[in-house]
Amino acid sequence: MKHPLSLALAIAVAGMAAAPVLVQAQQTAVSGAESLQGNPFLEKSTLPLEYPHFDRIRDEHFAPAFDAGMRQNLAEVEAIATNPEAPTFENTILELEKSGQLLGRAVRVFFNLVGTDTNDTRKQLQADYSARFAAHQDAIALNPQLFERIETLHENRDSLGLDAEGVRLVERYYTDFVRSGAKLDDAQKARLKEINAELAELGTKFSQNVLAEVNDSAVVVDTREELDGLTEAQISAAAEAAKSRGHEGKYVITLLNTTGQPPLSQLTNRDLRERIFKASVARGARGNEWDNTGIIAQVVKLRDERAKMLGYPNHATYVLEDETAKTPQAVNDMLGQLAPAAVANARREAADLQAMIDQEQAAKGEASFELEPWDWAFYTEKVRQARYDFDESQLKPYFEMKSVLEDGVFHAANQFYGISFKERTDLPKYHPDTWIYDVFDADGSQLAIFIFDPYARDSKRGGAWMNSYVSQSELEGTSPVVANHQNIPKPQAGEPTLLTWDEVITMFHEFGHALHGMFSDVTYPYFSGTSVPRDFVEFPSQVNEMWADWPSILANYAKHHETGEPMPQELLDKVLETARFNQGFATTEYLAAAMLDQRLHQAEGDAIPAADEIVRFEAEALAADGIDFAAVPPRYKLPYFSHIMGGYSAGYYAYIWSEVLDANTVKWIEEHGGLTRANGDRFRATLLSQGGSKDALQLFRDFSGADPDITPLLEKRGLVVPDTDDGAPPEAEPTTLPADS
Repeated sequence: MKHPLSLALAIAVAGMAAAPVLVQAQQTAVSGAESLQGNPFLEKSTLPLEYPHFDRIRDEHFAPAFDAGMRQNLAEVEAIATNPEAPTFENTILELEKSGQLLGRAVRVFFNLVGTDTNDTRKQLQADYSARFAAHQDAIALNPQLFERIETLHENRDSLGLDAEGVRLVERYYTDFVRSGAKLDDAQKARLKEINAELAELGTKFSQNVLAEVNDSAVVVDTREELDGLTEAQISAAAEAAKSRGHEGKYVITLLNTTGQPPLSQLTNRDLRERIFKASVARGARGNEWDNTGIIAQVVKLRDERAKMLGYPNHATYVLEDETAKTPQAVNDMLGQLAPAAVANARREAADLQAMIDQEQAAKGEASFELEPWDWAFYTEKVRQARYDFDESQLKPYFEMKSVLEDGVFHAANQFYGISFKERTDLPKYHPDTWIYDVFDADGSQLAIFIFDPYARDSKRGGAWMNSYVSQSELEGTSPVVANHQNIPKPQAGEPTLLTWDEVITMFHEFGHALHGMFSDVTYPYFSGTSVPRDFVEFPSQVNEMWADWPSILANYAKHHETGEPMPQELLDKVLETARFNQGFATTEYLAAAMLDQRLHQAEGDAIPAADEIVRFEAEALAADGIDFAAVPPRYKLPYFSHIMGGYSAGYYAYIWSEVLDANTVKWIEEHGGLTRANGDRFRATLLSQGGSKDALQLFRDFSGADPDITPLLEKRGLVVPDTDDGAPPEAEPTTLPADS
């Protein structure tokens, strides 16, 4: 998702409509356009809401558009910086907001396609241009004449006659320039450019290695018998995966980019479970051509050097200053408060699993064995079945994918916000396995276009995410075109796509991001949609998860895919009863990853691990934070922790930080009538529509009328913070998040 981590990035991708530029920029744009005849990026799309011309876009169009777009953008910026007139909001800030149109169009489509459907050409383009894009951003952010104009406006921002959003825009531009190095001397700027270029190249290599390792580490299985526990559809998919990889007559278990793998909950063959788990956790540290340990070490070292150059003790301090958390200590206190309770719950859950193992082995007259990570998901389902008399496989027939989307996700949005959806088939697709919907507001006017891309494929990065092809802006007169992506295994042709409960939750979650983008109602592109602090951006999407098991919504979509019969009330009740089941595991694996991220990016100087120390550093960090429970490894180990090599460096804590806001908001909605249009309209008006145009925590206060409290989160996750030995509560136990100044 778009996030203004730096002004330079915002300039590169913000604008959508044709910008009024000065004469010098116009002349350069004309010369660049001559090499773009027939290039679909030359002009804005003529399709509805400027939806991209995927039918015309070819890989060979990107490089010329990048080159011409950067030339045009730099000419625009130079014209702004050297304007002989005194700086004004209109001739400086607004012109920057309108600049970079051509580059923005090409960059948005390219990087969205790299994530969703990459190929060798796109990988090479990404590698070739990563350092060039970084240099381009630096050329803007480190332009001294441009910064002088922005600094002048910042000093006089309260006397420019601007509204609150305009004043905030000036402040954000100034802050981003300073954080990008605008106040450094020439020698420091030169070194900063080198660091940024190298980081860009390393980040690209890391992400490409992760995808290569996921594909290369897929587990080949010789016999069908070993797959006992999987459904017929899953076995057929494994056979097809094997055939496509040249293993005719065998089976392949493909991996996701997480530590745990879905088949571990079903496979009865313990040896195969172990093979899959060990293949998963070895990724990125196998000493092969895709080993990421060296990249991690170099990236963290360079980030530390850059942070110190900019006046911060470490990278985490630099990152967090611009988030709602503000300081590493605030994040450490939050994670440290949750970790003991999470691990204690996980150990209680482990004891239940071990008892189940012991009982089963005794019944078979065999020696028991100690619970291992590859056993957790499998025996969790057994305990769930014994405790609640059902397992998750009972749910899947009621969760057909399109029904979940249209009768669940869309229905909830209709009930809460009054918006409606209509599938359209006339717009071009970047991949056949996508669906496109017009989104209409309550008054019947078109609000947005929504793209749904659910299936996993070898060309798609792991995880689930939302992205924007066109962002809303009154300045540009644009409306949103947004997309949601998941990695749901695609069934054999003719078979229904049946979801797990986690996949259902993920669908609601990602649509929360989409709503944040679609409801945007701001003036300036900089603030559009999800352009909010990283530790705030997950909050609206987590709130949207609440509708997945809201009784009236669940009843509307949870229907048997063959008979159309609604899910039995008994099963509905069990879904709700098990909401806190296995939360010790879920919280612990997440916190372990979040705390690793902080340990890595709070490290300084000699404490930063070298390549051959990454694995040991990880183990020692988990032990130091008291979250080294072997049965529950981190959700991501460092060599495949894509979040922290991208926009979530020192920021993976954001999910739990946002969940505090989420839990408070869910409680407020429940206490004020639940699923009502009044509540939805309030949430939209006070928060979702505002983007980044106001202080993030102030948006929360505008909606809820109070500061956030951690208690609802503890209740939601079933966590009880343990007392200290003397019976007193632990020290450093904040009940509210710090204010976002």
